[in-house]
Amino acid sequence: MSSALALPVVDAGLADRLQARLEIVESELVRHVQSKAPFVTEAASHLLAAGGKRFRPLLVLLAAEAGPHPEVDDVITAACVVELTHLASLYHDDVMDEAALRRGADSANARWDNHVAILTGDFLFSKSSELTAELGSAAVRIQAQTFSRLVEGQILETRKPGDGEDPLAHYLDVVADKTGSLIATSARYGAMFSGATDEVVEALTAYGEIVGAAFQLSDDILDIASDSVESGKTPGTDLREGVPTLPVLMAQAANDPADARLLELLAGDLTDDGLHSETLMLLRVHPALDRARDYVVGRANEAKALLVALPVGPVRSALEDFADLVALRTA
Repeated sequence: MSSALALPVVDAGLADRLQARLEIVESELVRHVQSKAPFVTEAASHLLAAGGKRFRPLLVLLAAEAGPHPEVDDVITAACVVELTHLASLYHDDVMDEAALRRGADSANARWDNHVAILTGDFLFSKSSELTAELGSAAVRIQAQTFSRLVEGQILETRKPGDGEDPLAHYLDVVADKTGSLIATSARYGAMFSGATDEVVEALTAYGEIVGAAFQLSDDILDIASDSVESGKTPGTDLREGVPTLPVLMAQAANDPADARLLELLAGDLTDDGLHSETLMLLRVHPALDRARDYVVGRANEAKALLVALPVGPVRSALEDFADLVALRTA
């Protein structure tokens, strides 16, 4: 398995091809964030230079292997489109979250200010749109629909569910739009521009939608269940910030009288270290955590079932392994 790739790829030949093309994408991304104004270039390059797994462009490249022409220039362009779109959304997310750090570096809003961060995100969105236009009208329509979902998901995340609205269903809709949509488009672009059949394009689009959302939901579970030494993250970060996640919402939905203390804590302020620790302890032994794990495993299995549209081989195996990885991350 290639340790350099964000996706599990056992086949050495496939891993080498993906790595070589990903390096081309990386060079192209650097070129695409250039501006005639040096300051704009500096701001737009900030998060790009900070690194990242490049999971979305890598999925474009892997999905392209399901078609007869994975090496065409349009596949590289599409990989740049999805990563620029993702990077742009991070600039806006950091402003909304008032984040100080991103990928181990100062966030753009912390280094400069909110105005610079917002406008830099807009600049990157515009760059992704320019590139999308090179891919033709079908890609423009797909990108517009994806962008609409990203923005709608971000808006819905900022508001609580209305009266009579299921909080869990609301949250799953947010995750599907904010995370699932662009990952679905990544898989769709790769298959589409490499000349894959309509059946394969449809299957990989649906696969990306499910796996993308499941990957975010597995993060929810790790936020509760992980040990900081193993994960490198502080457990219960979302919990402390009052961000609803899958295990929390499932515990609240059960509304079991035996959970009175947990429900009381979840309804309150958890910035206090003692209350935060107590809540984390109660959630770790609550059946909702296993229910959340079962839900994510079920979704990963749904995604794998869609891959019957692809022939048995290294590409299908890599996609299956990634779905399994998503499920195992919840353990």
